[in-house]
Amino acid sequence: MALVSVIIPCYNQAHYLNDAIESILAQSCADFEIVVVDDGSADNTAEVAAGYPGVRCIRQDNQGLAAARNTGLRESRGDYLVFLDADDRLLPGALEAGLACLLAHSEYAFVSGHYRYIKEDGSLLNEYPQEKIEEDHYLAFLQGNYVGMHATVMYRRTALEQVGGFNTSLRACEDYDLYLRLSRQFPISRHQEIVAEYRQHGTNMSGNAELMLKTALAVLRSQRQYVKANKHYRQAYKVGLSFWQEFYGEKLLAQFDSLRACGEGKQAAGKVLILLRYAPRYLAGCMVSRILECGSRVLQTVLPAPIYRR
Repeated sequence: MALVSVIIPCYNQAHYLNDAIESILAQSCADFEIVVVDDGSADNTAEVAAGYPGVRCIRQDNQGLAAARNTGLRESRGDYLVFLDADDRLLPGALEAGLACLLAHSEYAFVSGHYRYIKEDGSLLNEYPQEKIEEDHYLAFLQGNYVGMHATVMYRRTALEQVGGFNTSLRACEDYDLYLRLSRQFPISRHQEIVAEYRQHGTNMSGNAELMLKTALAVLRSQRQYVKANKHYRQAYKVGLSFWQEFYGEKLLAQFDSLRACGEGKQAAGKVLILLRYAPRYLAGCMVSRILECGSRVLQTVLPAPIYRR
C-alpha cells in the first residue's frame, strides 16, 4: 500500500482546521496520515488537532509557511505528500486521483489537479476554468503559476527531498519556486480532476499584492541562469515577467484608486512607488491609457454635437 502524508501547516486558523481535517477523513483513499504543524499559533490549534485521535500535531515557534511545510516533510512517513493549508479543503477523490497518476508514472516528481473557490462559510463561490497543459511544464511555469492552489498537488517524497524541500527564505510564492525547481529537473504532469477547494477570505496571503509581486518576480528571476541558452525559455521568461507585473499591478492600481478616493494620499502614493519599482512598464501603459481616456472625455464636452443630414 502507498501511504500518503497530508500535511496541514496552521498559524492562527484553528477556526478552519476542523473543515480541513474532516475533508481528509472523507477521502476515498484509505491509506493516509494527517500531520498538523502548529507554527506558533496563539489560538487553540493544538486543541482542535487533539480532538482527532489519528492526527499528529507538531508544535514549533513561528517560522513561516515554508518552514512549517518542511517540518511536516521531515516528520511524516508517506512516500507521497499533499500540503493542505488549514483554511482549505480536499474533495473526496483528491488523494486517489493524485496517487493513481504517480503510481502509473514512476518518473513524475508531482502531479496536480484542479480546484474551485469557496466562500468563507464554505459554500461554493465558483469553479476556476483551467486549461490543459500540453507543452513543456517548465516552460509553462516560466510563463506563470498554472497550479494556482497548492493542495491540488501530490508530490513524490524522493523528488521533494532531492531538491531540498521549500525555500525558507521566501515569505510567499515558496510553492511557485518549488514548481520551477522540480519541473526543470523532473517530468511532471497534470490531471483533469477537481480535487480541492480554495477558501476566499480577508486574510488570504494572495491578497497582499505588494508582497506577491515582489516575491513572484524574485522567484522567476532566480531562473534566469537556466533559461539563457534556450530561446523558447527566454521568451517564456519574458512573458512571465509581464504576466506577474500586470496581474499584481492591476491589484495595486485598484488599491491606489480606492485609497485616493478615501483621501489617503500618502498610502496611495506608496502604491505608485511600488509599481514604479517593480512594474514600471505596466504603470506607464496604464498612465497613457488614462490620459487618452481623460482627453477623449474632454473633447466630448468641448466639441459640438455632430450634425446629421438627411
